[in-house]
Amino acid sequence: MGFITFSRAAALTVFAAAALAGPVGAETLRLSHNTGDATTWHQGAEKFGELLSEKTGGALDVRVFPNAQLSGGDQMKQAEMVGRGALDLVLTSAINVTPLVPEMAVFSLPYLYANYDQVDATTQGAPGEMLSEILAEKGIKVLAWGENGFREVTNNVRPVRTPEDMKGLNMRVAGPMYIDVMNALGANPQQMQWVETMTALQQGVVDGQENPIGAVIIPQQVYEVQKYLTTWHYSYDPIFLGVAQSKWDEMDADTQAAMQEAADEAMAYQRQITREGTTNGIAFLREKGMEIYEPSPEELDAFRAATQPAFDEWAAKVGTDIVDTFQTTIAESQ
Repeated sequence: MGFITFSRAAALTVFAAAALAGPVGAETLRLSHNTGDATTWHQGAEKFGELLSEKTGGALDVRVFPNAQLSGGDQMKQAEMVGRGALDLVLTSAINVTPLVPEMAVFSLPYLYANYDQVDATTQGAPGEMLSEILAEKGIKVLAWGENGFREVTNNVRPVRTPEDMKGLNMRVAGPMYIDVMNALGANPQQMQWVETMTALQQGVVDGQENPIGAVIIPQQVYEVQKYLTTWHYSYDPIFLGVAQSKWDEMDADTQAAMQEAADEAMAYQRQITREGTTNGIAFLREKGMEIYEPSPEELDAFRAATQPAFDEWAAKVGTDIVDTFQTTIAESQ
């Protein structure tokens, strides 16, 4: 190869590398989330990165890290890292932030919500703003609310039709509140990081788990390791996209506006695809061989009554004023 040809080839290589690296001078922000790269969480995070780059003319780039990689797989630790500025952005669920902000458990109180209209009235209204203000005190600026969804129960032992069917089941749970809920139902809860859960289900370390259909059960292929699913809608779990307050404060007004717009659009997209996945999910899971049980309203009332002690205990921890605000907003949305 001649010198001129070699020089041209080298130049093209350098140019290609620069193109892959992104715009010259672009700042790369790191975003961590809990689940795998096939989930609507990841799709929402990627959409946010695309929109942010577009709206800032390439000045800001987002690198997404699934499975809580940046916190060593510890879902609970991510928010704390953002709060102290060790991590730029986080997409996490309300229940995973309760060790840092106990008030966040309000969203997931058993049988607080009956439908999406009630959910949206709180996440997109005054209750969501109230929780955002509490998170701000911990150094986390909430940009927008997304969706994990209504959590459904799966297991490999038997169909769950009544609260009695939960007794003795070893259940993986995501956070402290769900430990008390499972205890109220007579199950044996084991708090476990999601990255460990699929292996635990495969090996029979736990009998079951509970998670939303569209956001987790289908994209994470839980149906491959679980036989029974009951659509008991017992708890709702929102997610939120948050940025370190210290990072936010460094930005000028135009950049803040661009980030806010990107977050609003990305989380609206994430909520949409999650709900679409949930709507179509029951038929899909049946095709995959899962046995689905859909409780009647009367049967759901039995689960509601059985989990009332856990509701009352956690409502006290959250604060009656916050719970009252949520319940009033829910009542007014009907």
